[in-house]
Amino acid sequence: MDIHSSGHRSPHAADSSLSSAASPKTEDLFSREQATLLRFLARRNRLLATWAAEMMHLTPEEADPYTKGFVGAGFEEMDEESIISRLLGDILSANVDVEESQIRAMLDRKSIEAKRQLLGAV
Repeated sequence: MDIHSSGHRSPHAADSSLSSAASPKTEDLFSREQATLLRFLARRNRLLATWAAEMMHLTPEEADPYTKGFVGAGFEEMDEESIISRLLGDILSANVDVEESQIRAMLDRKSIEAKRQLLGAV
């Protein structure tokens, strides 16, 4: 605390002590929110990629690395449009008819499923 010769605390001293005390809590909250978001995205992407692997009739040996490609290093940088585009290309390349709207609907369903699974795990 910063005390002036008059014996009163400086309002700036109080502000700085509060902001420095709140900062680690804010950072911790942000960190936990980021971790939760990453768990959600990984779970959703795994569920979605598993669905796509089934659509393409991949064997378990083929499906495992395929699915890991959606949850491995750098997956958090993939936005929904990138995921949809990749899945659409992969599924069509496997000679399976699929519409982009089907993939979007499945993305929504797998998002809900991932949220439910994570909330149940808490």
